[in-house]
Amino acid sequence: MILDPSSVPERQAYRLMISAFIPRPIAFVSTVSRSGIDNCAPFSYSMGVSSHPMVLGVSVGDRDTHPKDTTRNVLDTREFVVNLVTESIAEKMNIASGDYAPDVSEFDEAGLARAPSEVVRPARIANSPVNFECRLVRAVRVADNTVFFGEAVRLHVDDRVLTNGIVDARKLHAIGRLGGPQYCRTQDVFEMVRPRVTGPKSARPTDAR
Repeated sequence: MILDPSSVPERQAYRLMISAFIPRPIAFVSTVSRSGIDNCAPFSYSMGVSSHPMVLGVSVGDRDTHPKDTTRNVLDTREFVVNLVTESIAEKMNIASGDYAPDVSEFDEAGLARAPSEVVRPARIANSPVNFECRLVRAVRVADNTVFFGEAVRLHVDDRVLTNGIVDARKLHAIGRLGGPQYCRTQDVFEMVRPRVTGPKSARPTDAR
């Protein structure tokens, strides 16, 4: 199949995109409204952008042409927390993805525990073993999505998921987003050693013809 993505209906393009671009990490984003309502919602259009400074990117789409609570809260407060999703909180994350009214806290609906952040106002999700406290660097509007770039000003990692000072995938038990209602576990881990290239880059051999 070959197609021009711009020629297919929006819903079909979305379904093709999320079913092909896999697996995707899930940013479980917690925010707080101007009136003090704690919000949390999962987003799989997310990525690490840089490591020094540590910057994360999260894309938040509109819902029925209106900004989601997350979008309003981040633009209002310029702060958010990215919490990682593990197998143990997958069901709670799914509950939190519902379309609740702005005055309803997904923390309460999903039975998620709050943990105070150190330098930002939004609470961390205590059930998550890794939390990035972020301050907004830039918000970029792309189609019907707002892409938020946030600098992590604090990183919380549960010692139980660390091995030699780094997060161990075998201990973290993170889940990834696939297409439709599908998710994946990250326990089938394998390793490949990156090749070490020596000598000047200009001296690398070219393909023989």
